[in-house]
Amino acid sequence: MSDHPKGAVTENNPYQSPPSSLLAQSRKGATYLILLQVGSRALTFVVNQVLLRFLSPELLGISTQLDLYSNSALFFARESLRVALQRQEDTSDSLKAEGIRVNRNASQPKAQSNKAQEIVNLSYLAIALGLPLATVFASLYLRNADVVVLGTPAIRPSLYLYCLATVLELFSEPCFAVAQQQMLYGVRASAETLATFTRCFVTCGTVIWASNVNAALGALPFAVGQMGYAVVLNLVYLSRLNIFNPDKAYSLLIMPIVPSSPALLYDRFSLPRLNLAFTIYAQSIFKHLLTTGDSFLIAAFTSLESQGAYTLAANYGGLVARLVFQPIEETSRSLFSRLLHQSASTTGNATVQSEKLTRQQVDQTATYLRFLLRFYSLICTIVVTIGPSFSPLLLHVVAGSRWSDSDAPSVLAAYCYYIPLLAVNGILEAFVSAAATPEELRVQSAWMIAFSAAFVGTGFLLLHVGDQGAQGLVVANAVNMMCRIAWSWHFVKGHLCRRGADLNFAATFPRAGTMMYACGTAWYLSRLELVLGGSLLQLGQGVVAAGSCGLVT
Repeated sequence: MSDHPKGAVTENNPYQSPPSSLLAQSRKGATYLILLQVGSRALTFVVNQVLLRFLSPELLGISTQLDLYSNSALFFARESLRVALQRQEDTSDSLKAEGIRVNRNASQPKAQSNKAQEIVNLSYLAIALGLPLATVFASLYLRNADVVVLGTPAIRPSLYLYCLATVLELFSEPCFAVAQQQMLYGVRASAETLATFTRCFVTCGTVIWASNVNAALGALPFAVGQMGYAVVLNLVYLSRLNIFNPDKAYSLLIMPIVPSSPALLYDRFSLPRLNLAFTIYAQSIFKHLLTTGDSFLIAAFTSLESQGAYTLAANYGGLVARLVFQPIEETSRSLFSRLLHQSASTTGNATVQSEKLTRQQVDQTATYLRFLLRFYSLICTIVVTIGPSFSPLLLHVVAGSRWSDSDAPSVLAAYCYYIPLLAVNGILEAFVSAAATPEELRVQSAWMIAFSAAFVGTGFLLLHVGDQGAQGLVVANAVNMMCRIAWSWHFVKGHLCRRGADLNFAATFPRAGTMMYACGTAWYLSRLELVLGGSLLQLGQGVVAAGSCGLVT
């Protein structure tokens, strides 16, 4: 998908696009992001295989902890704002709902530039939150780190560099917000891809150099790579967005919004969006605990070697999610927001036309969501069918015998059954975040408390009491994900039914013949692996035979 500074409805006028145009735009954007993600991940994958030859499981576990520190600070600083800024309700519509009279005489271009400036202004709150959060989290990490971790070479410089890189990455939030609002998926994809390349090459180059000169750098190469990522991310965003803002319709700095409005704090910050962000922020605490709680649990109840094995298995197991599901979820969240809220910000002359557009948008939303769930089910059927049997082969080829002889293959096999839950939950929660009211989000937050308790309780029993190691953690994650899916499905189905649309549960699954063939193939591979004692070559020949039968039938 190409980005055009002028004259393109898909880039300059997303709010005026009809639902069919928005669907096409979202599909192109998702495709573009997926292609760039696949390219960047493929190169990253190849370079990381070289990197694994120089790393021990203990050092990989420490790098995972530092990534957790950075991701936690980034999540709490920006996630709630990102979700709130993607909601497409007009500020004036929020005031009208509260009974406040609003002047609608502003021109459409001026209104759109004000929306962009409003989003830029609010995005700076992520920087204001990130500075103290990064500092506090760094202090807590040093205070609670294990003795082995504190004895790692250059652990303090590594942590401080991670802290600086985290804050610097937050300075790209105004650019990210504008790119999302204007659906400039190419800008975002190119920025994140180049930044990922930089992090990969810098980290790998530093590790290889340290190995050649016998320098003990510990986790410092990862920190240097993270700093390179933040620098390149900002540079690419700034250079690309200047192309799409030739008339300076908005500024990437905090500027007053004209004309002033009762819904603006200090003529700069939207109060309705701030209130929504605060509601989502409270919910994000529980969601983050559920999302990254596996890292906390495995760090608390297992050894560094088990942490490294789980990290490797989760990285490979989540490859499909990062390559395919994540780009689709992010573009879908923006699409759902536009389809479900576009009528509220459209100034039409006829009420009947607005109601017709609303019904059309709801039907388009249900159809799109049903298509995505069926597409996910087909991909996940393939993963569940052949993934568990090929986990040892994969790790032996890409990571070497050091990792294939550890617990990583069995953890990766278990993770294959977790991927479908991860995929379904991601797209359903994207719908919830786009459609739910602040009151409904508060209800979800209350349920998140119960889900957190179930996750921590299950993890404690399996890891600490049952001593199941990393495999037990996968089971705890599955329990957590099933709880979240159940709540989100109930919300989505109710939301669509109240608006006259239906989400056919049976239509989201593959056909019966496909399911039967998948089950037969999975049984055949498991028996073949058992009979042949896991012989990699013979197992590969068995899969070729199974695939040939599938083509014949």
